[in-house]
This record gives sequence, C-alpha cells and structure tokens, in this order.
Amino acid sequence: MTTAFYPGSFDPMTNGHLDVLVQALQVADRVIVAIGVHPGKTPLFSFDERAELIRASLKEALPQKAANIDVVSFDRLVVDAARANGAKLLIRGLRDGTDLDYEMQMAGMNRQMAPDVQTVFLPAGTASRPITATLVRQIAAMGGDVAAFVPPTVLAALKSRFAR
Repeated sequence: MTTAFYPGSFDPMTNGHLDVLVQALQVADRVIVAIGVHPGKTPLFSFDERAELIRASLKEALPQKAANIDVVSFDRLVVDAARANGAKLLIRGLRDGTDLDYEMQMAGMNRQMAPDVQTVFLPAGTASRPITATLVRQIAAMGGDVAAFVPPTVLAALKSRFAR
C-alpha cells in the first residue's frame, strides 16, 4: 500500500487543494493530508474545522475515495512528519513556474535529509491555477464571492465566518 503525505495550511481548503488531493489519490492508495500548525500564526479556521472541511470536500467531490485519507497536524520538518506517518511520497502541488522554482529547492533539501521520501509534483488544473488560500481569505473577508474558488462546504463555512 502506497502512502502519500500532502502538507499545507489548508486555511481554507480551496479547489486547487482539492484538485491536487484528487490527483494524489490516483497515485497513492492512501493520502495523509497534513495540516501545518505554526504557534506564531493565528489561522482563520481551527485545526478541527480545517480537518472537517477537508474530509467533507473530498466526500462531496469523490465519495468513493473519502475513506482513503487521514488528516493529521504537524509542527516539525515535513520529511520527519511524513516518515512518522509511514509515507514514502511527499505530494506538492504546482500552479506555475514560480512554484516550481521554490518547490525544486525544497525537494532538493528534503531529498538530502530524507532520501527515502520521494517528492511528487502534481500540476494544478487550469481553473485552479490562480487560486491561493490567502486570496480566498481576503476576498471572503471583504464580502466578495469566492464560490468559484472553494468547494461548497468551504463556501458555507466562509459565509458563516464572515457573516455581516
């Protein structure tokens, strides 16, 4: 059984994240979605809320694969967290060349630290390339419509969070 580790903040889960997660489930039997927890940052959604939004989003999009993910938190090096969770693949989504440059540097460093954990790059679909969680949060906070950028469950949570 192949286990992949898909790290990120997922604050909130976007259609881009979901696109990469669906692709990851095509290359791995099991995907651990790993929410990075940073003590110096205050997220919009708690870990538990993000975990539930991730599970619900996948269940809406790909119900037959919903049981193939786990959601965990981590607060250390991603390769150490991947190893601790039994993952041999590290999933990284790419939107553009800027992402590629940064991700290649990280992949090189991770390979030096953990040669047994292979980085797999998955390209974002055309529709999700411009989406970032930061922009989604900003647009939603200012009352903008983010329906095209997030799964329906996340849209409802954002509307509730920013109800005026």
